[in-house]
Amino acid sequence: MRRTAVRAPQAEVEQPSQEAAPLPPSAPAPAPVQRQTLQTEFAFELPRGYVDEAGTVHREGVMRLSTARDELVPLRDIRVQENPAYLSVVLLGRVITRLGTLPLVHDGVVENMFASDLAFLQDFYRQINAEGHTRASVECPHCAEPFEVELGGSRLGES
Repeated sequence: MRRTAVRAPQAEVEQPSQEAAPLPPSAPAPAPVQRQTLQTEFAFELPRGYVDEAGTVHREGVMRLSTARDELVPLRDIRVQENPAYLSVVLLGRVITRLGTLPLVHDGVVENMFASDLAFLQDFYRQINAEGHTRASVECPHCAEPFEVELGGSRLGES
């Protein structure tokens, strides 16, 4: 099972335009303008893969960051109102933008995934929507060796 590393946004340095007037030799050079970029889509690979009606296995996909609307709209869905556990199925159907060669990913696709793939996607959703990861860097109080710990997350769709 492969996950794509989630990295903090990289700052891009914008070079000054060459059309700008030259500065006098004694003037200090202007500081470069930094522009932040935000990664909004993340690749993943399912542990087992979704099997479509034709028997094709789809494992590689892309999930985008969730919006407030993505988390609110499913709450009006009658299936979620009748069974709150269905929230993750509807939510994942909204944020998975690609899965293998499927033309469209929707909650019906997520509903028919293997439980291990659903659990993987729920964890991946938490990872990319919790400021990039659910791990924290810590240091051993005895030997001062740095390491990472996995932080327990709440249920998908809950804050």
